[in-house]
Amino acid sequence: MKVYISADIEGIAGIAHWDEANRQHPDWQAFRDRMTEHVAAACEGAVAAGATEIWVKDAHASARNIDASRLPRCTRLIRGWSEHPLMMVQELDHTFDAVAFVGYHAKAGSGANPLAHTMSSAKIMRMRLNGATIGEYHLFAWAAGVRGVPAVFLSGDDEICAEAVALNPAITTVPTMRGVGESTIGRHPEVVRDELRSGMEAALSGELRRCLLVPTGPFVLELEFHKAGRAYRGGHYPGAEQIDDHTVRLEASDYGDVLRALVFLI
Repeated sequence: MKVYISADIEGIAGIAHWDEANRQHPDWQAFRDRMTEHVAAACEGAVAAGATEIWVKDAHASARNIDASRLPRCTRLIRGWSEHPLMMVQELDHTFDAVAFVGYHAKAGSGANPLAHTMSSAKIMRMRLNGATIGEYHLFAWAAGVRGVPAVFLSGDDEICAEAVALNPAITTVPTMRGVGESTIGRHPEVVRDELRSGMEAALSGELRRCLLVPTGPFVLELEFHKAGRAYRGGHYPGAEQIDDHTVRLEASDYGDVLRALVFLI
């Protein structure tokens, strides 16, 4: 079995402030270690379910957070950013049996996590697809679905877990925390670690195809920017139009065009 894991940090148990996600800040080291520990637990669960090859995308900020030496030997770690449109699921293709998301978080505009954002906290206020506000999980679970790869597992804050289940009731989720204003109420990281291991094993032992999510077009992408200047700039992207001071709209028939546009618009 060949498994892909996309890992972020803002949905890791206990995190509560941007300092803890910033490699330039002393607080980052503890959460870098916890992110590594939680990804390793997910990998161990995958191995227990029969995975013989695991690819992990370090998908937070610089993409240089996870300590590869603490992952199973069958793991390949993707560090840094290629600038390919697959972004947080770089190298994912039809040869994988399943994809999992570890440490994911609520979407931009949400109050469910003080670190909520979609792709860029500094640039994007909200992202909508066909009128629905979406986040990073939605973007990349659908990207996997286009390639025939089911999204079987997710860990993160309460809201993103609930949204993942609403999108696909067959997915296995592990909630890590709940945001309240600028605070978080986190579950014990060792409890989360154990559930990541057992949850991943369970997710990969079930009927994987039940978790396949294939988006249906045509697509209307709307990006609402914090700064009007970013929207003005984005309105010059081929096929896009600026519809108000802060919002750019793009119509596409192919989901790949949505992902390609994001590389240049964000």
